[in-house]
Amino acid sequence: MGAVGAVGVYHAGSRAVQDRVGVREQADHVGRSVGRGIREVAAAFLELQPLLVAGAADPSTGRVWASPLTGAPGFVRATGPHRVSVAGGWLSSDPLAIAFTTPGTPVGTIALDPRTRRRMRLNGRLGPATRGFAIEADQVFSNCPKYLQKRESYEVVADRRPDESRRTAELTDQQAEFVSRADTFFLASVHGGGADVSHRGGNPGFVRVDAPGELSWRDYPGNSMFLTLGNLAADPRAGLLFLDWTTGTTLQLTGEASTGFGEDRRVRFTVREAVETPAALPLRWSAPQYSPANPDPAH
Repeated sequence: MGAVGAVGVYHAGSRAVQDRVGVREQADHVGRSVGRGIREVAAAFLELQPLLVAGAADPSTGRVWASPLTGAPGFVRATGPHRVSVAGGWLSSDPLAIAFTTPGTPVGTIALDPRTRRRMRLNGRLGPATRGFAIEADQVFSNCPKYLQKRESYEVVADRRPDESRRTAELTDQQAEFVSRADTFFLASVHGGGADVSHRGGNPGFVRVDAPGELSWRDYPGNSMFLTLGNLAADPRAGLLFLDWTTGTTLQLTGEASTGFGEDRRVRFTVREAVETPAALPLRWSAPQYSPANPDPAH
């Protein structure tokens, strides 16, 4: 699959976090699974998905966002051993609309399937395509199903139309309640030459709203790679995406994040801008079955 190797996977930020936590050896082992090639099983997985989450820095502002892309299965398709095409799928008002049409922009993506509790990440650089954009892959790898809520099925609500996006400098009371109820969000981060999107999941309440412009969450034990926390150690810019799996409403946040390495690792996020789009996505998912790995958010 054209393995990248642990040396090529990790930069100084990730190495610093791995060393601090004492997991460099485990990280080296897991890092060997990262490659540039898109295997047949990965290509088949991508073609089944109606949702892809992309993360990048807006070329015009430098702010980092995570954005949802949707389409009929097949709208994301491997078109070569290191290349994926994405046939549109974003709103014209999306904060990353400019980035998606700027070739060379570093981008991270995650395809997550709640039906099978599988997820796959593909990071690279944007390139032109007939419709939408293409990604020249630098890193392709899968993650375990830990903290991923199972949703048995989804339906496309054909007559659902996005309402106008609302931009604010911090969370409204309604948005704070939305975040507090969330069982899933996506986290975009960047480093010198790349971007990444990861998934965070837990029982409702695992994300805490400490103030209208301040969120925090525990960093649960994962695969020891520390790609996200490593990026944040090198560059604090980050983007969060919360979505309502029933109504299709999305809440995108951009700001800065930092990690506290106390008894429990905790990430704190400062909101610089929030974009809420009612009915942004045409997908209505079934009710979640929470992952048995989810810790009690009260602890």
